[in-house]
This record gives sequence, C-alpha cells and structure tokens, in this order.
Amino acid sequence: MKTKAIRLYGKEDLRLEEFELPKIKEDEILASVVSDSICMSSYKAAHQGTDHKRIPNNVAENPIIIGHEFSGEIVEVGAKWQHKFKAGQKYSIQPAIYYKDAPLGVLSAPGYAYQHIGGDSTYVIIPKDVLVQDCLLVYNGPGFYPASLAEPLSCVIGAMHANYHTKPGSYIHQMEIVQGGKMAILAGVGPMGLAAINYVVSREDRKPALLVVTDIAQDRLDRAAEIFPVAWAKENRIELIYLNTGNIAKPVEVLKEVSGGTGYDDVFVFAPVTSVIEQGDAILAHDGCLNFFAGPSNPEFSAKLNFYNVHYAYTHIVGTSGGNNDDMVEALDCMSKGLDPAGLVTHIGGLNSVIDTTLNLPNIPGGKKLIYTHKNLPLVAISDFSELGKTDKFYAELAKLVAKTKGLWNVEAEEYLLKNAPEI
Repeated sequence: MKTKAIRLYGKEDLRLEEFELPKIKEDEILASVVSDSICMSSYKAAHQGTDHKRIPNNVAENPIIIGHEFSGEIVEVGAKWQHKFKAGQKYSIQPAIYYKDAPLGVLSAPGYAYQHIGGDSTYVIIPKDVLVQDCLLVYNGPGFYPASLAEPLSCVIGAMHANYHTKPGSYIHQMEIVQGGKMAILAGVGPMGLAAINYVVSREDRKPALLVVTDIAQDRLDRAAEIFPVAWAKENRIELIYLNTGNIAKPVEVLKEVSGGTGYDDVFVFAPVTSVIEQGDAILAHDGCLNFFAGPSNPEFSAKLNFYNVHYAYTHIVGTSGGNNDDMVEALDCMSKGLDPAGLVTHIGGLNSVIDTTLNLPNIPGGKKLIYTHKNLPLVAISDFSELGKTDKFYAELAKLVAKTKGLWNVEAEEYLLKNAPEI
C-alpha cells in the first residue's frame, strides 16, 4: 500500500512524499486517514526537530509522519486484533500512549515518533504500541471531523474532571466541578473556550447552575452567543451570561456581583495573560478552584495569587494541559450522542497545505485548521467561502452548506468536500 504523507527530517524540514508502507504484521492494523486537525504541538515539533523531547534523534535518516489529531477508516486488521476491530470501522486515536517498550518509552506518540503512523498522511499502519494501550478508539458518530477533534475536546473534558474541592474535617479531595455551582470561563470565546461551553451545557451528569463567559471583544462574544444561545443553555438548566470585561472599569466587582456576591466555585482561565489569571483568583468563592488551562510559552511566566484566601478561604489552583484515554472515550461518546465540536474549526485545507500551515501556525488567525488528507486544497478560512464562491462553484456550495449551521463546519459540508474536492 502506498501512502502520501508529510514527513519530518529535521528543524523546519517537512516534506510531502509518497512511499510504500510495509505489509502489516499480525499485531498491526492498516487504516486510511480522512481528516487531521493541526495542533500547535506539531508546530513546536517541526521547529524544534530533534531538540523536541518526542522526536527521535535519527529522523534525518528515518523521518517520522507528523499529525496526531486524526480520524479515518480501518482497512485491514492483523490476525491478533480481528476479535476487536474490523475493516470499515471509523476510528480516532489517543496519541499520548504510555508503553514502556515503545521507541521513546512514555514519550512515544503517533505524529512524533513513528515512521508509519501520523495524521498528515493518506494511509497509516497502526502499531502494537497503540493497540495494546487501548488507544485505538472506535467512533460510531456522524462524519469524520468530530473524531479528529476528540483529542482537543478531551483536553476540555479533562480540565473539568481535574478540578477539585475539599470537605471540612477531611483530607480527601472531591474531584470535579461543583454540581449546581457557579462557574466562570475567562477569555472563553476562542475555539477551546467554545468547546468548553458546548461540553458544560451539553453534559448531563454534572453541570453548574450559573456559567459566566468573559472576553474583551464584543464581536467574539456575539459570535459565541449566536452559536451557543442563552436560551439553549436555559433549556439545559444553566443560566448562561456573556460578559465583556474589556469595557468595565472594575471587572472583578462586576463579576462578583453577577455571582450574587459569593464568587465562583470553578474558574477556568483560557488565556495566558497575567491580569486574567489574577482576575480569576480574585473572584474565587470559598473553596474555589482556579484551573489554568492556557499554556504559556514563556517559562518565566507568573502571576500574583491571594495567599490570605489560600489560607483562610481554601482557594486553590490546578493546571491541565491534556486529557487521558478515558477523556477521549468520553469525548467520542458525547459526539456520538450529538455534541458537535465544529466550533473549534475555522479553516479547511488539503494535504498539500499542511507544510506551510504547520510552519506558520501562530501567524494564522482563528481556531483549528482541519485537513482532509486525500485532497488537494489550499488552506481556506470558512468565513471566506462566500467570497471565493463568487467565482468558484465548489466554495459557493460549501458556503451554502455552512450557512445552515451559522457558519460552522458540518457533516453535510464534509460529505460534499469528500465527493467533490480534487484528490492529492
């Protein structure tokens, strides 16, 4: 089986190549990749090369395939896994495998350390390392892109599960957000913030009674409110409030007032900004938990915390940077039941656009860049479909299809693309 893939040879050395995959072994699986979501982690790996902890030292001689947020269809199953998987099943992969005998031990991951598996390819061989750790996950929901976004959604899910609270007289931490409590998501209308709103409101087993989402840009808040209306949240037993803190002189006072004067049980900070972190700390309720979700690039990054409240009000802080396998399973289950993570996606492209997109990712605005690996397409913002559609029937049709879902990517648009976009 031949595959086309983006391979990493060294620092900023990415190449689109076609090569032959070896015949699968009895403990391996051959699969087609349909979609891959480009992650900032791939940008870091591409720029750091062998300086990156997950990249093998011999990539110049044995290049690896990049991309780790992908989905597709199983093509052929080795004898040892035919009891569990079959051809035609859709799948997603948890890339953070923890297999001691893998090439880099606990640091091994598809998209970083393997020659024959990575999201930016047309076909891959799923190795034993992934299979023995139950990191190949069957997806039974509609479309392919939701499964590509299971990994980023799992990060949001993991953050909710990682929050904790205490009980007077006990040293046992009670994990999770407060049921029926008060939650604030600060700087919360970027792609990951939108995913958090979607998950929090859609979740059935545990949810806050009050959810306040802030930002400093009214257009982003308005867009979030259009996608996830206040009325929809109310139907799901949550009072949802969007608040622009950019034009408020004393945002902490207003946020406390909105909470009824108590502060918030669970506060999530979605931007690595000192003032936002300090704002989050200042609005914590008694025994409130602040989750610093956004990862800073500066190793010296810091912010002030109120240690009087740490001592007397039991406020505390956690940080999360990813989800585990259980979170991935939950993400896929949520999507199979109707949760659509399309709010994460802002751009669509083909395999040919991966190199430039990956190397320049911080300079491309918006959220997730979704790649259809069998297609030859430039990277295009969904918001530009209408303009391009004035001269291109393909984009005109895509514009009509996304208009049905308030400008969000959707399964119908994906199906049209897969049938009509040029092959790579």
